[in-house]
Amino acid sequence: MAEERREEPEDFDQPPSFFPYEEAAELDAIESMGEPVEVQVEAVFAAQSQDAIQRFVLLSDGSRKLPIVIGGFEAMAISLHLDKHQPDRPMTHDLLARVVEKLGGQVLRIIIDDFLGSTYYAKVVLEDATAEEMVIDSRPSDAIALAVRAGAPIFVAEGILEQHGH
Repeated sequence: MAEERREEPEDFDQPPSFFPYEEAAELDAIESMGEPVEVQVEAVFAAQSQDAIQRFVLLSDGSRKLPIVIGGFEAMAISLHLDKHQPDRPMTHDLLARVVEKLGGQVLRIIIDDFLGSTYYAKVVLEDATAEEMVIDSRPSDAIALAVRAGAPIFVAEGILEQHGH
């Protein structure tokens, strides 16, 4: 199924289905762009172009760097945690990490596993209280914000690093 999703669509105005996988095929589909490579969050930064400010998270495997455009709220959520700033009240990603923990689960890893048009796709791999793994679709920025809070490793498919890494 993942192979079908990566084909160039005839109409870029219509993105692929957000939930393209069915149960058992989820983990197998993650490796369709190549083996996952562990990366680190190197920085979160902003760049101004004309009248707009774009925010990026920069991921690196040590030799290649992958910048991903993210929203302002996600940039703040990642930056606050990396800079060890604790907001007065929990942010959404703090809440989600705490809910997973209170339910007896844990965030095992996140994987940025696909790219179509100009959009990256990610998965959050969780383990529930019974030690069963589950995969949940996510935006890369939300997955990264959750991973840094949970202390979970971040992976990017080798094919994405080859095509889009610098």
